[in-house]
Amino acid sequence: MKKTFCSLLIITAGLFGQAFAQDVTENPMDTLTRRVAAIQNTLDVINRIKFTGYLQPQFQYIDSSGAATFAGGNFSSGVDKRFMIRRGRVKIQYDAPLNDNNVSTSQYVFQIDASEKGLTIKDVYAKFTDPWSGWFSITGGMQNRPFGFEIGYSSGLRESPERARLSQTIFRNERDLGYMLTIQGPKLSNWNWLKLEVGMFNGTGGPSALENIGDFDKYKDLIGHLSIARSNKSETIKYGGGVSAYMGGFRLDNDTVYSIATDTAGVTGFKIEETKFKGKELKREYIGADGQISIDWAPGITTLRGEYVAGNQPNVSGSTTSPFVAVTANGYKRKFNGAYFYFLQNVLQTPLQVIVKYDWYDPNTEVEGDQVGKTVANGLKKTGAADVKYTTLGLGLAYRWDANVKITAYYDMVKNETSTNLSGWTQDLKDNVFTLRMQVKF
Repeated sequence: MKKTFCSLLIITAGLFGQAFAQDVTENPMDTLTRRVAAIQNTLDVINRIKFTGYLQPQFQYIDSSGAATFAGGNFSSGVDKRFMIRRGRVKIQYDAPLNDNNVSTSQYVFQIDASEKGLTIKDVYAKFTDPWSGWFSITGGMQNRPFGFEIGYSSGLRESPERARLSQTIFRNERDLGYMLTIQGPKLSNWNWLKLEVGMFNGTGGPSALENIGDFDKYKDLIGHLSIARSNKSETIKYGGGVSAYMGGFRLDNDTVYSIATDTAGVTGFKIEETKFKGKELKREYIGADGQISIDWAPGITTLRGEYVAGNQPNVSGSTTSPFVAVTANGYKRKFNGAYFYFLQNVLQTPLQVIVKYDWYDPNTEVEGDQVGKTVANGLKKTGAADVKYTTLGLGLAYRWDANVKITAYYDMVKNETSTNLSGWTQDLKDNVFTLRMQVKF
């Protein structure tokens, strides 16, 4: 407060000094008024620029050295313990002033991520809102894809260290380049609780560190999410939900496409569906539903959250991750499903929070157990490691040191489907992960 007062005195003294140095024919008070107005305009612009961010340094231990994991990326060969900066975010946001209709007509966002792996652009977009009603907005640039809840939920707010395996597989890096239309009533509107988001995107996803991501085909993906967010009058109960749809695909630079089939003995594998497919589009189609509820009561705030997604996820024989570069190998069609569920419990009025999360991802719902990797007849190809289902139970405890610092201890217990017919997958892999993270926000 003292620094602010002293600064104002210095600025005022400087203005008076400059004002009285003007030509004697100029009214010093007029000069002073103009200069004060100029400074006020500059301060108004500065006040509309927000700098925010957070840092997430962490320690991790995994059951076996060099294991693959979705808990922040695979461990290096021979490594079972590591320190890392999981996220180092800095975000700059500018919001235009309210117009006569109480509408901010534009917003500009730039966010980067810094870690030991390098620098990555996370968000670069501009949002424009109609100046009359404030109901319609267009957002263009690198942004979160409007599907479900977890994709758009900030990593600085999310209770578990990482998103579910499902989300990481089909929505690589959450973001994508494109344009999105949002229809939602202004904050003071009686319809603000209802929101529709529909966007057209490249489909390749946002970049990771050391990557140069661009679109590799002419096909674009259409994504939509219709959601509600409401509460009771006292706001002790908050609830919401939504439905999502994804219609897209990618160009296959190969003639051969396989799809699921069963041989004469009833064993499931892949058969050739087409041999002249090169240059055509392999369809990616998802539907999803999500729901959330939070209750503030005597034991502390209780939150339940869940989401289910199913659809078609094509790629190659050895992967079901959404591709971000041209696919030159044979194409494989698969049907998948997956989900995640959170139970969160604040411990009374203490800074402690208990975290329980369960998720699964089944990349091929038409084969399971010992059918995976089993030899098939009739010229079919057998399934493999990319068709194995995973489930993960995460248990954690978070402690809020203060308004800006949070410490989380979290243990992921990962279980994979086993098969006596698939080498290396006859038993559960040793890939459970313990994470100790400190998060500092500003």
